[in-house]
Order: sequence, then structure tokens, then C-alpha cells
Amino acid sequence: MKKYFLLLFIIMAGCAKKDLQKMSSSDLVTSRRLNTGSTGGDVIGHAVVGYQGWFSCPGDGANEQIWWHWTGNNAAPSIGNMVKSWPDVREYTTLFTTGLPAMGNGQPTRLFSSYTDQTVDTHFRWMQENGIEVAALQRFHDYLDMRTAITAKVRTAAEAHNVKFYIMYDISGWTTFQNDIKTDWTDKIARFTSSPAYAVQNGKPVVCIWGLGFADRDQTPAAELDVVNWFRSKGCYVIGGVPHEWRDYIKPGDKNFEPVFKALDMISPWMVGAIGNNQQSDFYYTNYNQPDLVYCKANNIAYQPCVLPGDLSAKHRVHGDFMWHQFYNMTRLGAQGLYISMFDEYNEANQIAKTAEDDTMQPSGLGLLALNEDGVKCSADYYMRLTNDGTKMFKGLIPLTLLRPTEPVVGSGPMHLPPYNKPVKFIGYNNLWVGGNNGNGPMYCNVPHGDIWETFTVTDAGNGKVALQSMGKFVSSENGSGPMTCNRTAVGEWERFDYLINDDGSVSLRGNNGKYVTAEDGIKPMICDRTLIGPWERFAVN
Repeated sequence: MKKYFLLLFIIMAGCAKKDLQKMSSSDLVTSRRLNTGSTGGDVIGHAVVGYQGWFSCPGDGANEQIWWHWTGNNAAPSIGNMVKSWPDVREYTTLFTTGLPAMGNGQPTRLFSSYTDQTVDTHFRWMQENGIEVAALQRFHDYLDMRTAITAKVRTAAEAHNVKFYIMYDISGWTTFQNDIKTDWTDKIARFTSSPAYAVQNGKPVVCIWGLGFADRDQTPAAELDVVNWFRSKGCYVIGGVPHEWRDYIKPGDKNFEPVFKALDMISPWMVGAIGNNQQSDFYYTNYNQPDLVYCKANNIAYQPCVLPGDLSAKHRVHGDFMWHQFYNMTRLGAQGLYISMFDEYNEANQIAKTAEDDTMQPSGLGLLALNEDGVKCSADYYMRLTNDGTKMFKGLIPLTLLRPTEPVVGSGPMHLPPYNKPVKFIGYNNLWVGGNNGNGPMYCNVPHGDIWETFTVTDAGNGKVALQSMGKFVSSENGSGPMTCNRTAVGEWERFDYLINDDGSVSLRGNNGKYVTAEDGIKPMICDRTLIGPWERFAVN
């Protein structure tokens, strides 16, 4: 009898897991709204871009005649004292000469200023054109008058282009924030909430305080809690920007930040610097994002994790695959909102705004990487278009898919050629990886992470066919007569496959027997004996 109930439990658990895997994006949208008591607004169920608006140049009309944020010390740009990534400046009507070497196309090197009306209007027009609905305008303790002037420009541009905005205070290094923020909000910022473009959630104006819960900083939990409660007393919906390991700071003692976290309406963990590839993204999804969401649901807090394009200067982006993988993870997680880090952060190379496509569009001699750094040509607006598609998937407007649907260049169409001589990983319908098993027996699609054993190099096997090599051995279809293996030292007829790219971007493999490779639901060994392409015969390629 005990064995019967154990078997029944395993079957029911398996069905529940499969139902979760098949949950549609629209189901997730409904779930995230119900789990937060949302009565409608601009952040629940939406993706928000962080907007710095912090670039200035001498001659732009601002009181501070500095190269604000274009260089490390606000001094004149020079080789070694410059941003990490270069903007595409073709659509700005007002630009400022830098004195740097000429562009690769021979044109003089010029930069925009966020203090110029046309710059801010251009950025918000780009947001509107790419389905970006909300921007979080950053506000720091330095140059507050200049930041207030830019806030007014943001309000005008947001109203003109039907984009929402809200204020995000960053208290990093702000030792007197507890009183300063209250005064600043009362005297300078609260008036902006009357704008029809100011973001509202549950009938309340939205404000974010970034930098809460960092145990290694000077701010105390008591001071942070006081500020959060003050904003709530003013009728605000309060978001907290916290470290990615914020739950580690829920502990007894002087630095217990749990009362701060529980006072928030929404929690937004910061991920820049924590992840730089898909494996790290998956690690944080399992070990941080999932338990974060459990805690937030238990305490009626909305959850807004980060999605980032990656540091272009560190080659994190992989022509969009890194960012899309995060969109996929956070959508299937069921997060209540997304925070895109960032829109215009060229100085940290994490921007999604239009960026130099190649060396002709940036200064010579600076050693900067353009969007084509990994050999794939990407249009300047690619990461805004990718954000548009990722937001659609998050909102349930397109299906949940691990394969990005966004073309690096508009009109280029899907990449139908196999990725010859490139390392790839195959992910089955069960969201698990195909493993070569190091040649020791049958292959399975049941590995929870993609590592060296799950990496295959696609080689040209002649006549339009490919061979897949892992750890020096080749994958064999065994002619469909038995489980597939990865133990052949040479390419023969059974080691050749047609590499087929389906309409949804997934890949199917067809053996020389004319049959398709199937993942066999991850439980049975893989085999090449299917006559039709179904869900188990389609693989996402990472």
C-alpha cells in the first residue's frame, strides 16, 4: 500500500511539473496580478527602464560646465578617461565636440548632453517606438539643481510620447539622506506627480529608493525604515532597490533589514555585477529569484527583478542571447514586474539605447567594443527592440520561448545556416539540457544546467549536413535502432544530421534514416526514430 501511494505521489508531482512547464505567458500575467492584490497601475505587469539622464557637456547651458559622467572625473575626454561604450549620435541635432580622435568614418567625435531638450525628447521617442512604457529617473545627492532641470525635461518628453516616469532616489554615498530626501521631495519633486505621465500604482504615485538593505554601507535600518514609512505616509507606492542577496540581511542584530523590506510595496534586487552569462543567470534564478518570490508572496510584496543587456565592454551580450535568457527566466518565474538595467548607462556599458554598431561609428584608438564585438552585426537599436519583444513575452502577448525572436538587424530574417564551428547547447521541451554523457552510454535530455559535458561543436559534415562533437567524440543516431550515443571517433553515415531551423526559431535534427531526434521527455534515452516534429523534437539552442 505504501508503494502504491508513493507511486501515485510521483505521478501527480510529475503532472504538476509538466503543467507548470506548459503554463502560458497569459497564465503567468494573471497569476502575478492576483498574487499582489494589484488594482491596476504602471509597474505591476510592466517592464521599467532605468533612466540616468546624467550626461552633460561644457556649453550645453547647465551651470556646471563639465563632462558630467562622460569621463571618470568630469574632466575633458581623453584616451583612458572615457566611457566604456559609445552612443550612436546620428539622431541628435545638438552635439558637443570632444577633442578625441576622429570617428572611424572620419567624422569629428561629438557627444550629446542630457541637459538638451532634444536629447531627452529623442530618448523618450525611442522608448515609445520600442514599446517601453515606463522609465525610472535616477536622482542622486550631487548636482541636484541640474537633475531637477532634467526632471522637468523628462516630464515634458514623457507627456509628449505617452511614456510614464517615476523618481528613483539612489542613496549610495548619501550620508544625510534621511532628512535630505524628505526636503527634496517636498520642495522640488512632489509637484511632478501631478503630471499625467507620472507613474501610479494602486492609485498612488510611485517612488523608488535604491540602496536599501546594503549591510556594508553606513545607512542604518532605522534610518531607511523611517524614510520608507515617511513616503508611505505621503500616499506613495514605495519600491526598494536592494542587493541581489537581500534576504541574507534578514537576521537578528543591529543590521537586521527585515523591517525595511516588509514595509515596501515592491522589492527590486540589483543584478548588475552578479551575472554575466546564462549559467550564472540560471544559478541566480534557482538560488535567489525563486526563494525571493516565495518570501515576497508570503509578505504581500511585489517582486521586480532586474534584466540587463550585459556589459558590452566585457563581452557579456552574445548578440542578445544573454538578455533574452533573463527575460525567459523572469517570465516563467512569475515576477510581478521587470526592471531593465539600464537605458542610457554608456559609462557602464549596460545601455539598451542606440549604440555604435561598428568601429566606423566610434572614435579610433579608444579600444571600445561596438555591438558587432562577437562577429554578429547588430543594428544600433537592437537592444531596445529586444526589450520590446521581451516585454511582450512577459505580458503574455507572445508565447513564452527560450529562443529570442528578435533579429539583430531588421529585415535580415532568421539565421537559417547552422552555426558552423560554434559551441552550442541544446535545451529540450522540459527546459533541461542535452548531455553527451562523456560517451559513457546513452544520451539523455535531463541535465539541469549547461556545462562542458552539454556543449557540442557544430561541424560541417558535407552536403549540407552537420556533425556534433563533444569532448572529442561525435554524436551518433545509431540509425534509429537504439539509444543515441556520443562516442564515435569519426564521422560516418549515422553521425550526419540535417540541422533544421523551425519557424519558431527552435532546431530539429534529422538523421540519415530520415527520422527526427527526440528528447523522449528527458526520462528515456534519446533516439532518432520520429516521423514528425512535435514538442519533444524541437530544441532551443543556447
